[in-house]
Amino acid sequence: MAYEYPGECALDYFPCRYGQSKLLFRGPRRKLEGRYGAVLGGSETYGKFVAEPFPALVEKALGMPMVNFGYMNAGTDVFVNEPVVVDACNHARVTVIQLMGAQNMSNRFYAVHPRRNDRFLRASTLLKTIFRDVDFTEFHFTRHMLSALKARSAERFALIEEELKSAWVARMRILLQKVAGKSVLLWIGDHRAEAGGRDGLGSEPLLVDPDMVAAIRSHAGDLCHIPPSDAARAAGTEGMLFGALDAPAAAEMPGPRVHAEVAAALIPVIRRLL
Repeated sequence: MAYEYPGECALDYFPCRYGQSKLLFRGPRRKLEGRYGAVLGGSETYGKFVAEPFPALVEKALGMPMVNFGYMNAGTDVFVNEPVVVDACNHARVTVIQLMGAQNMSNRFYAVHPRRNDRFLRASTLLKTIFRDVDFTEFHFTRHMLSALKARSAERFALIEEELKSAWVARMRILLQKVAGKSVLLWIGDHRAEAGGRDGLGSEPLLVDPDMVAAIRSHAGDLCHIPPSDAARAAGTEGMLFGALDAPAAAEMPGPRVHAEVAAALIPVIRRLL
């Protein structure tokens, strides 16, 4: 068995591909025919360390296959540039689109890897001009770079933040225009106690605010906003499956209680659209 994310032995994610796509999604693989739903998203949708992520729980409740197109650390770019996934969504009865952070997208200031969107590739000349005092060869991940730039100069970082927010709205509109049929925007609030952000960048999804969501709301059939309860947050990694070395990573992921709350909120919304 080949794994997209090595080092995980406690839980089998049944990784699979669809069509000619190079992306490896969580299985078991579903048939892209007949009556089914699709769920696009990042790490939360993928459900790392969780035996039954919310797409699986929704599938059980509705009695309809829900194809889990969650991709670890994904930004909107992964799906905008993946015709196999877009085609699958266009044949689905309903598509749920998790709102992902604005940091993992190529923009005027920097480029990210086309599939592993959290990987920083290069800074533009414009960004190097704004931050002449920064050596960008030291960065490999977008979050690390952005937190370092904000710590260096909040005033200069504001220019990047404005660009990322604008790019996020534009990219989400493109994605929603590509996905025909009924769609639901899924906004999952930060599941961690330190919702203000551990590195000064704010809560998840990073750099996404209500005004940005309002700007794309009309392009979707419905919006489901789910702030995890205090009880779900307090449960932490309870019920998650991971090895001892993965404990820090598991603490950053939503646990089964959060997934259950997301599914419970989504189920009636999807039923209304079917």
